[in-house]
Amino acid sequence: MQVSDAELAHQAAAGDRAAFGALIHRHYDLIFRVAFRFSGHRQDAEDLTQEICIGLARKIAQWHGQAQLKTWLYRVIVNACHDKRRRDATQAKAALGWGERELALRQAASEEAAAQDWLWSAMGGLSPVLRDTAALTVGEDLTHAQAGEILGVSEGTISWRMSEVKKHLRDLAQKETADG
Repeated sequence: MQVSDAELAHQAAAGDRAAFGALIHRHYDLIFRVAFRFSGHRQDAEDLTQEICIGLARKIAQWHGQAQLKTWLYRVIVNACHDKRRRDATQAKAALGWGERELALRQAASEEAAAQDWLWSAMGGLSPVLRDTAALTVGEDLTHAQAGEILGVSEGTISWRMSEVKKHLRDLAQKETADG
């Protein structure tokens, strides 16, 4: 008989290391997959996954069972991804003027990685809000209601965002077809 996520979470919050380990083992692939979808880079996703797993040891006590553990976990992952974006933006601003060459190299590496996969390239052209929405609804196959709960917006907002994503992808595909 498999122990439920809720039971493992309560045991882990009470200090049961084995329960915490079982919870991480059960959801590690999900954490990595979502981190990868948000970051678009394997190394960033690996770093984020490690950071999230370490942080869960102290955050698990904050889950009180109002939402399903998996929904709460998605929120933790999304927040960690947003935090990393903010840190990266702050570092880039700090480096501005100091290392324009370094910034140019980073930009070139980022563009090269994005060119490897059309979809990731297209997703990179979206605003973070639309990219996050697409990562959850398309990448994670969540319903609009589930994605809305995770992102803290209404189901209708998710539907509107997805229509914007589709419009962007259609326009990009038409432009590439016309250019190609």
